Amino acid sequence: MSRRKPTQGKINVVNLSNYVSPNIEVIKNKEWVTYGHNNEYFRYLLDRYNGSPTNNAAVNGISQMVYGKGLNATDSSRKPDEYAQAITLIHKNCNRRLVNDLKLMGQCAIQIIYSKDRKTIAKVEHLPVETLAMEKCNEDGDVEAFYYFHDWQNIRPQDTPTRIPAFGFSKEPIEILYVKPYVAGYYYFSPVDYQGCLQYCDLEEKVSNFHLNNINHGLAPSMLINFNNGVPNEEERELVERRIQEKYSGSSNAGKFILSFNESSETASTIDAVQLSDAHNQYQFLSDESMRKIMVGHRIISPMLLGIKDNSGLGNNADELQTASTLMDNTVIRPFQELLLQAFDEILAFNNISLNLYFKTLQPLEFNDIDSLLVDDETQEEETGVKMSLEAKTIDGKIAYNTKEEAIAAAEKMGCGGYHEMEMEGVVYYMPCESHDLKSPCWDGYKQVGTKMLDGKEVPNCVPLKNELSVELSDSILQNLQHEEINNEWEVVDEIECDGNQYEDDLWANYLINAKKNLGQKLSEAVTGKPNGFSYLDKSFYKIRYKYFQKVKKDKDNPSESRDFCKEMMSRFDSKGYPAVYRLEDIDTASREGVNDSFGHKSQAYDLFKYKGGPYCHHTWKKVLYRLKSNTIESPEFSDYKRTRTIPKTYNIKPRGTADSIKAPADMPYGGHHPEWIAEQERKNAEKNN
Repeated sequence: MSRRKPTQGKINVVNLSNYVSPNIEVIKNKEWVTYGHNNEYFRYLLDRYNGSPTNNAAVNGISQMVYGKGLNATDSSRKPDEYAQAITLIHKNCNRRLVNDLKLMGQCAIQIIYSKDRKTIAKVEHLPVETLAMEKCNEDGDVEAFYYFHDWQNIRPQDTPTRIPAFGFSKEPIEILYVKPYVAGYYYFSPVDYQGCLQYCDLEEKVSNFHLNNINHGLAPSMLINFNNGVPNEEERELVERRIQEKYSGSSNAGKFILSFNESSETASTIDAVQLSDAHNQYQFLSDESMRKIMVGHRIISPMLLGIKDNSGLGNNADELQTASTLMDNTVIRPFQELLLQAFDEILAFNNISLNLYFKTLQPLEFNDIDSLLVDDETQEEETGVKMSLEAKTIDGKIAYNTKEEAIAAAEKMGCGGYHEMEMEGVVYYMPCESHDLKSPCWDGYKQVGTKMLDGKEVPNCVPLKNELSVELSDSILQNLQHEEINNEWEVVDEIECDGNQYEDDLWANYLINAKKNLGQKLSEAVTGKPNGFSYLDKSFYKIRYKYFQKVKKDKDNPSESRDFCKEMMSRFDSKGYPAVYRLEDIDTASREGVNDSFGHKSQAYDLFKYKGGPYCHHTWKKVLYRLKSNTIESPEFSDYKRTRTIPKTYNIKPRGTADSIKAPADMPYGGHHPEWIAEQERKNAEKNN
């Protein structure tokens, strides 16, 4: 019998797959750019989500925290119709999916569906982000469209993806609003915020698969069978192996065997076990280390926030858990929410809807450490998700209070004292003064402090009301009128006094500002975040703000010192040294909260936009126009406008303006006093003449 030459053994080394980093694939002969080859990186992220239990829990938990209890608005009670339109347009299912994509994929896509006349957005839908590739950017660096295909992994050369324009770049019935955070070094797509821990997600998955395969297939062979009477041919060897399997394998004999054919017993096979010392501890370390690193990658302060018991000490008591929850809410959850809220503001603004949206938090109310004395009701509602109060009730034009203490305090400020009860719609309210018809014995701007003798008669002692703003209280009193820091992305184009030559904002802005090439009225990257907050007066390429300034010059022969409110407003500047500017919404909020209410009629809150600092005030508002420098240029007509300060009537399609801002109170009848004050003065004059 001829002897076979011994064959050299072959050793296969199995490597763990290398870590995959995001790669943007730009194909020369295609119009689109994908996230990896055929968008395969999105699939890679999905695989890490499905395979790693810790990563799965982190993504699900943070997504739930971001969504919370859904959308709400602090001004929903004041704008019920707009709020109803908003929640109908941005429905819950769409919102949930957007949140999930933004966390899991690092970005999300919103399908904008317009009405037939394209004057409004009729519907908003979620679009799976993995189905989109980006169009190569234009010469201005803008992505003008996206390419949709249902399965990029299996796209064929003959397949043609559908081109869908980006939001604001077309007149098509459907557009895409792409939402992603800015990340340095990434232009088209943004990596996920947990990018640094993806290799540990892969490791955790492989460790679990290793243990599963060991159990399913047996840790090691259970027997070695030697035939020492020569080596049969291949057909005979397969027959022997098949018969042994039939007899000793199966569900009741779930083991492995090694079959060896030898020339003699002297050449029988031997098996040397490869022992891995302390193997269980090594696998436990890999498992624990993977979980810790994944937690770090997701910036999870305490595993308890995801329902994972932890023995580290952090989060094992109520105080530590509250601290961890608050910190995570501010550093992780809020940035995701802000990205989505900015996108929602853009969508609603197209439909002329202005709401202060927020996500209702899942945090327990006691975890929100909010000082109600230092923040307004809307801020408290945003932080806690609980509506604090509604608009103030009025009866016969007078403020009604819910408690006696509030009514008495208001009465003391008015100089009348006491309170009385009034019923409205079955609810009892408390009103200042002992009688409903009792009025303050002093003029507006004065209050009674005791009595004095005048011409032998005891009369009320009326002293001027002072609105002193101490250093300690200045910020808290004017907290609702905080100015904006306009960032360097915006440039002042023009500012005009709010006089009789009022132009429609769109007319004014579009006449002075020209969009760069291929830019529409709506851009996909409008700056709407606070402190550069969204205003319903804004468009994607311009902002309208207001600044406080002295309109009427003081009489040199009869000088008067500015009120504390006006001093404070005129002393405010931004970090660049320019006068502070405000949104119209900020001014309205300050009005409702009663800033400078001591100069209001009967110490009531009044419209700061209309009446400024109060009766005889010499100040008014100036309207300021900003343009987005990256996407706009000054129009050719700008130089003529600066010279003439007029817009040709041929361009003026439908001029309008804010009538309340035209005049300074000092130029108004009776110096801007309340009609009731006028009637009171006429009555007093009539009594004096009689």
